[in-house]
Amino acid sequence: MTEATHDEPHGGALGERLNWLRAAVLGANDGIVSTAGLVVGVAGATDSRAALLTAGLSGLLAGSMSMAAGEYVSVSTQRDSEKAALAVERRELRERPEAELAELTELLARRGLSRDVAREAAEQLTERDALRAHARVELGIDPDQLTNPWHAAWASFLAFTAGALLPLLAIVLPPAGWRLPVTVLSVLAALCCTGFSSARLGAAAPGRAVLRNVGGGALAMAVTYAAGAMLDAAGV
Repeated sequence: MTEATHDEPHGGALGERLNWLRAAVLGANDGIVSTAGLVVGVAGATDSRAALLTAGLSGLLAGSMSMAAGEYVSVSTQRDSEKAALAVERRELRERPEAELAELTELLARRGLSRDVAREAAEQLTERDALRAHARVELGIDPDQLTNPWHAAWASFLAFTAGALLPLLAIVLPPAGWRLPVTVLSVLAALCCTGFSSARLGAAAPGRAVLRNVGGGALAMAVTYAAGAMLDAAGV
């Protein structure tokens, strides 16, 4: 095998793992940016450690629960749709097997196989496992690997929490005079890492991804800090 062949990813399992990793990186990124914006905004109005801890912890819990609930609902809907599609396919295979065989042949032929080879492949796949063949070729679904909403919910919860802990700890642990610079520098460094990681997982150039990530996080912190400072100046 050539070196290029060794480096080339293969298999649906690899693609699924990369999707989970990408979702984890993006979830952590959301936790970093949203919590950093919140605590920096509060820091613009007050230097009370109790207020900063309360705001940061509230943001962490609210954000992680929201992410988990949203992911659970989204993936549950996807899973229900996959199950419904498989049920329709199962019924069609039972009621009109010849038409389904012709359909599978046509789908394989569209992928570049000759008509004779496509017909032979369709017959062999149907004999082995008709539902699996149609699910994968026609629907793009693996019946044995349907999406799990609980896995998605817990992954989002943990990823957001891990990201949110960084700005929370950075704002409450240092002395008062160091809180803001430590938080800003820590957040920007973390955003460099998540931007680089997301770009590499997507096989994209990391430079622009890092700049976008850092720029967005810096803007969020600047806006919320300015809002907090203005409220403090107004005596609110």
